[in-house]
Amino acid sequence: MKFGPVPVEEAVGRRLAHNIADGQGNRLFRKGRPLTPEDVDRLRAAGYREVVVATLEPGDVEEDEAAWRIAQGCAGPGLRLVKAAGGRVNFIAEVAGVFWVEVPRLEALNRIRGVTLATLLRGSVVRPRQMVASLKIIPFALPEERVAQAEAVARGDGPLMGVAPFQPRRVALILSGHPAVWPRLVADFEEPLRERVEACGGRWLGTRTVLHREGDLAEAMAGALDQGVDFLILAGETAIMDEEDMAPRAIRRIGGVVAVFGAPVDPGNLLLVAYRGEVPILGAPGCARSRHRNVVDEVIPRLMAGMRLTQAEVAAMGHGGLLEEVPERPMPRDRGEEP
Repeated sequence: MKFGPVPVEEAVGRRLAHNIADGQGNRLFRKGRPLTPEDVDRLRAAGYREVVVATLEPGDVEEDEAAWRIAQGCAGPGLRLVKAAGGRVNFIAEVAGVFWVEVPRLEALNRIRGVTLATLLRGSVVRPRQMVASLKIIPFALPEERVAQAEAVARGDGPLMGVAPFQPRRVALILSGHPAVWPRLVADFEEPLRERVEACGGRWLGTRTVLHREGDLAEAMAGALDQGVDFLILAGETAIMDEEDMAPRAIRRIGGVVAVFGAPVDPGNLLLVAYRGEVPILGAPGCARSRHRNVVDEVIPRLMAGMRLTQAEVAAMGHGGLLEEVPERPMPRDRGEEP
């Protein structure tokens, strides 16, 4: 694409590179306009003798076509595209769920000159009709080989991004501790966790309290699973402090596997995620009793959308994982000590 000034008589059929104003400062033409003979007459009448234009060359792909082609390669399940305009294509969520994007490929796409794709953060909770990403071609056209390169990156071995829809999971909470604290545990944990689950389309099946013993917890989990629960949440009088702590042992006792222990999210470092088959088991830290944002707000939506969490996925949460302190926390990170 050629870009530069030409006499107005030679500008017909070329794209105007900049906004043009008349003698009173009112906009005469908007940038990107393909100039017609009538436009040239108006430019001459306004005193213009030359204008800066963009001229497409053989092999160039016009901005809207380039944007649409690349966007089609990016879009995965749960997304629809808005018709290209001004070199831009927006991506709209079709379902409620969790937005996902392959970040390394997103970065590779944005390293191709002239192509930009802005998205929500991976793991964002989205609603139908919400914009989740916007692709913009910067110049008025791109060379065909650059468009093909961007298409290849976007398609990769699968879509670049999509929305994992929430599933109507049946969820139960098991609280462990001394019988004297059971009423307080229910009062502290049940409503905040139930609200989060139901916000993701889940069905709350109830809360059970048990002694903080491996056998009691294992029995309660097995019973819940036998009754058709497909997402278990564990919390209690004390958080899980080690992979050999009582709760992980109880999970392994019923045939579960610990997938995640510890999270670079604060509040919420003492997180555990396990699976028995396809059923996720969330070991929630004490901050889960708070309605302030904490690690369970990152994890529960993903699990409700059927995303299988790994230690690598949780490790990536460290970027942006320092959240606001929660008042319910028994051991705040800042104790007023001087450095």
